[in-house]
Amino acid sequence: MTLKIGFVLVVVVLMVVGLVFEVARPDMILFSVLTLFLLTGVLTPELALQGFSNEGMLTIALLFIIAGAIRKSGFFDRLISRVLKSDRKPKWNLFKMMVPLSGLSAFVNNTPIVVTFTPIIRKWCEDHQLSPSKFLIPLSYCTILGGMITLMGTSTNLVVHGWLTDREYQGFSLFQLAIVGIPAAIVGLIYIATIGYKLLPNYKALSETFDENAREYLAEMAVEPHYAYLNQSIERAGLRNLQGLFLIEIIRGDERISPVNSTTQIQSGDRLIFTGMVSTIAELQKIKGLRLESDSDLSLDTLESKNSQLVETVVSHQSSLLYSKLKDTQFRGKYDAAVIAVHRNNERIKSKIGDITLKPGDTLLLLAGADFMKRHSQYNDFYVVTPLDTTLVSEQEAKSETRKGWIAVSTLLVMILMVTFQVLSMFKAMALAVIILLVTKVITPEEAKKNVQFNILLLIASALGIGTALDKTGAASWVASGLVQIGQPLGIVALLFIIYILTNIFTETITNSAAAAMMIPIAVSTAEQVDVDPTAFAVIVAIAASAAFITPIGYQTNLIVYGPGRYRFVDYAKIGTPLNLIVMIMAVTIVYFYWVQ
Repeated sequence: MTLKIGFVLVVVVLMVVGLVFEVARPDMILFSVLTLFLLTGVLTPELALQGFSNEGMLTIALLFIIAGAIRKSGFFDRLISRVLKSDRKPKWNLFKMMVPLSGLSAFVNNTPIVVTFTPIIRKWCEDHQLSPSKFLIPLSYCTILGGMITLMGTSTNLVVHGWLTDREYQGFSLFQLAIVGIPAAIVGLIYIATIGYKLLPNYKALSETFDENAREYLAEMAVEPHYAYLNQSIERAGLRNLQGLFLIEIIRGDERISPVNSTTQIQSGDRLIFTGMVSTIAELQKIKGLRLESDSDLSLDTLESKNSQLVETVVSHQSSLLYSKLKDTQFRGKYDAAVIAVHRNNERIKSKIGDITLKPGDTLLLLAGADFMKRHSQYNDFYVVTPLDTTLVSEQEAKSETRKGWIAVSTLLVMILMVTFQVLSMFKAMALAVIILLVTKVITPEEAKKNVQFNILLLIASALGIGTALDKTGAASWVASGLVQIGQPLGIVALLFIIYILTNIFTETITNSAAAAMMIPIAVSTAEQVDVDPTAFAVIVAIAASAAFITPIGYQTNLIVYGPGRYRFVDYAKIGTPLNLIVMIMAVTIVYFYWVQ
């Protein structure tokens, strides 16, 4: 092993450790490693920047825009709502839900699918007295399985394809992965709807536990006539920076003031609703003129009004709120919403709301004001997982969105046909589709820009650069030689299993795109050393990088449903481990007999 190979491998190992322990955002960690390789001369500027012009990465950017246009149209929302209208057995409804969603995720990025359907499915479960936890993990898993079917189904497929074509290997055709993806999806869906359904937990929704334990979240103080700060602002009264408590609403007769501004004046008879560390309410009881309402009947109905509603959101991977304290984010002014509670790993964080540092996957319980819907849509900071009140949408607007939905879906279908019959390459077809959507005003330039998840593109481009470093320095070949020495005596099947398991471990602990970019040079080098078609090992990497079923952190869609389903970490392992084994055995078997034999 040369010094350069040793340096690259040590840096990559430290990078993986940093990703596992979340020392910073994944895209920043990978970009920092790429920069280090550039500064130390491991990569030339041309090689370091190669990932930023990679065709697969740019195709992913275009697919974000197309997926956003289809999601905005609400076309598939109505389809799934009709599918779920049946009053048949839950398992049958689950299977009927998963089949079309798997098909959809073969052609549309699965993150917006899961974001869109999480509130729909939760509402359906609530109406039919079913636990959302029986349906939300299947929602994530079925879209992951569907993404394995086509080249455009998931970013990992395009990352592997882009790496291959950049090095003049034959990339994937649109439906080449379906040779493995369709059988794996069919068997996987049957498993989820039968054995998996029995293994799924039966947890209550967060809103139900809120009603049952409102006293753990809220405290009510009544303002008496002799209060010293009557007709003065909240800030002047010192109620903005209380130890452990946060004022989220003022009930004044039939009026509800929420979120509460610092300039809002206090009046006699006001009912002040606080959240946070309710155990610290003694601080308020010491203030003359404020009386604790010990027999108050606080509930969801108490908080919600025509101008405010209770909303659950999940902090996204690309959120600007990540690793910041809530008090430093200007949350209330930015979103017209007050944070009632923050849940992480199915447990409420019991500390002062403003001092909580947010992480990906945190579930926020919000009291949202009238402008929340408009304001939150301007950012990609979190996913809304409860249905928002859309009664203000006019009939004319609804018809316009329906028309746009048909245009978006028709455009996508035409582009798929053009790629299938090799009229255009994937990148050219998607670029044309985006132009059509912009010209027909299905989506505006501002919306297109908002739908592009730049942090994911930065992560993918950086991961491709790191993969190039592994390839060009000989580190990938060195690792591959070690794998060949271990696996070749046991046969090609053993090597396929080793590559699958290594890729899958990376994707479960770091990110799927980074796992694919790092493992593809090692996999291809292994294939060449044992004189096997590199496509066989490339398919294994693509499937294994997508098959993230065992942990909530392995795949973005798993993290989205983690909080809303009130799941525990072990729930994913219990349901996902058998599914992962099923997909692995099917993938290795099919690849061996189709590409190796």
